[in-house]
Amino acid sequence: MTRTLRTISLAIALTLATAAGAQAACMVEYKAKRDKPFELFYNVTQIAGPCTQGNAQAQVSAMLASRGLTLLKILSVKDQ
Repeated sequence: MTRTLRTISLAIALTLATAAGAQAACMVEYKAKRDKPFELFYNVTQIAGPCTQGNAQAQVSAMLASRGLTLLKILSVKDQ
């Protein structure tokens, strides 16, 4: 009985640790623009996948294009 309880407790602890690690956020700080009317934007957003400059560039560019904006620069990419 004690061995089974330990095994179940270990399985629950590992599941919770994995779930907490999977929820780590990758925050991207960027600048963007709109041409007509001309507007500049600064924002921070969360992206999925690897927290790299290349992944941030691809995801933020696609997100902004769907809103009629153009990415000017990725300022920072941080795991949180």
